[in-house]
Amino acid sequence: MAGSKRRRKLARGRQSRKVASRVVKRLNQKVRKAKRRAKSRAPKAASLSRKSIYSNGLAEEGKTFPFLKTHFGQVVQGDSLDVLRNFRDGSVDLFMTSPPFGLVRKKDYGNVEADEYVEWFKPFATEMYRCLKDSGSLVIDIGGAWNKGYPTRNLYHFKLLIALCEEIGFHLAQDFYWWNPARLPTPAEWVTVRRIRVKDAINTVWWLSKTPWPKASNRRVLQPYSPAMQTLLENGYTAKKRPSGHDISEKFSINNGAAIPPNLIAVPNTESNSYYLRYCEERGLSPHPARYPAELPEFFVRMLTDIRDTVVDPFAGSCITGEVCERLQRDWTCIEILMEYCEAARGRFIRPASATAKSVGKPDAPSDERNYYQVPRPGVLWNGPTGDDLPADGGRKRPEKPRSVSEIAPTPRSDLFAKS
Repeated sequence: MAGSKRRRKLARGRQSRKVASRVVKRLNQKVRKAKRRAKSRAPKAASLSRKSIYSNGLAEEGKTFPFLKTHFGQVVQGDSLDVLRNFRDGSVDLFMTSPPFGLVRKKDYGNVEADEYVEWFKPFATEMYRCLKDSGSLVIDIGGAWNKGYPTRNLYHFKLLIALCEEIGFHLAQDFYWWNPARLPTPAEWVTVRRIRVKDAINTVWWLSKTPWPKASNRRVLQPYSPAMQTLLENGYTAKKRPSGHDISEKFSINNGAAIPPNLIAVPNTESNSYYLRYCEERGLSPHPARYPAELPEFFVRMLTDIRDTVVDPFAGSCITGEVCERLQRDWTCIEILMEYCEAARGRFIRPASATAKSVGKPDAPSDERNYYQVPRPGVLWNGPTGDDLPADGGRKRPEKPRSVSEIAPTPRSDLFAKS
């Protein structure tokens, strides 16, 4: 009797455990089903689409994927050398970039020493050459560097230019020079302390091409006529040979509406309160410290590409090239290796782009004086010889106290012609 009761009790226990197991199984199935349903209903983030990176010239799927995607382009987080290797041959119209300079001091965004720069850059140049169309261009904004401990310039950016042309196969379409009127007088040791050099306010901009005939039009980047030229057009000009030997024809007096710009681009780099910087500050992000002004890449994007052409910046930094291309309706890819700068670059694309957007602080009227930068002629303050002798050692010995201009008394003109 006792045995039968024990058997019935054990049977009921087994049955209860089976029921409990089935209940738990059903609950787990419901949880998994609910998760799948929620996942399928969740909106897909365009910034994480792996397929989109291959729509703008990329051949096959690699290990990198877009960090952010917009209507015309994308920010790709990864090593640009790896990303470029996935691009198809002849798929890019313009590489517009400002790579890390070959500086003596190390920067947070990473830079190579000047003596090693050319060898470091060659693999990137090889890939860019392969990816360019025959009508395409490579534009590199690259600043110079000083030799450590000496008031002499390093030649790395000139060596780079020669290597790109003689070893990789590029052609130098034209050399440009970006003048930053707001550049501080640096390097301070040579410029403001020892006073043996002038401030370095120019970046070289190499415009390179795959063939001698890249597509381009300077009509896209015309500038207003100078007051002197406007007066000449109003009063007329007599065709004649100038003292310099140039034969000026009657065509010189034709009003074409605007002037052809020189290869000196005057743009200050004074961004201090832009939406990008405010976005970074509000979110505790570090803005990229080496940003070129939007007007610099816009000059070349306008002159060298058409709408829906493909533009790539392999050293994107803050992705200002992408912001410009989004406004100008170019298909673009910005490649940046550091995630933090990609996060900061998101601030450039939150607001909708406008094809008529003006540069920050740029006055609307072409005649507004704020659109121009004056360069004084060298002799404006020259008035006889100075009384300050040049340092015989070339400035090797550091002066005890820097002398101001007011402390240097000019030699009286009468002394210049005094009889011995």
